[in-house]
Amino acid sequence: MHDEFFKKAKEDGYVARSAYKLLEINERLHIVRRDAYVIDLGCAPGSWLQVLDGYLSPKGRAVGIDLQRTTAHVSDRVYLMEGDIYATPPKELLAPINELLHGDGKSSDKYDAVISDMAPNTSGHGDDFLSARLCERVLDLCHDLLRPGGNMVMKILEGTPTPDVIARTKRTFREAGTTKPRASRDISREIFIWGKGFSGVELPKLPNPTKITGPTPKPKVWP
Repeated sequence: MHDEFFKKAKEDGYVARSAYKLLEINERLHIVRRDAYVIDLGCAPGSWLQVLDGYLSPKGRAVGIDLQRTTAHVSDRVYLMEGDIYATPPKELLAPINELLHGDGKSSDKYDAVISDMAPNTSGHGDDFLSARLCERVLDLCHDLLRPGGNMVMKILEGTPTPDVIARTKRTFREAGTTKPRASRDISREIFIWGKGFSGVELPKLPNPTKITGPTPKPKVWP
């Protein structure tokens, strides 16, 4: 049975109900400024990019990357990339904003915010570990993509490794915490980890890295 957010997404022209998760998170926590440069990791089908497209000022820009095709209709201030966040070099992820700012795509400007609504393909066994690995990748990429003082928000499926991921986020950002927006289903294990004020320092490994094992997860976006 479809809930109010599914119906509202159809009415408002969003490709997925997840749009309202970002809207609520940003209203509450101010992760993304209107003039920000933002990258959305695992952006398909594109509801978060639609939110950014409507929210950002003429000075702001958004970049989205996903293995799957992004179906959302967005303006030319949103740059779409098809690729794997594990395989695409950070310099390629930075190229769109540096092309815009400097005309060469080779300068070193970074994003003001990194956001991610990624989730693994779920099987019911070990999904929390796969989700944590995606979050680990987001935190790794923050070193290359996020400017000092920048902000981040990412989805995780609650489970055994979640406290370690939260702890790592707290060691990396001036402020950090978790939230669960109203648009998340009550039965869903998803929560969102956020960080504000990126320190820019090298992150320590998890205390027990053997917890997060198995093949590299293939990310998908849950509507």
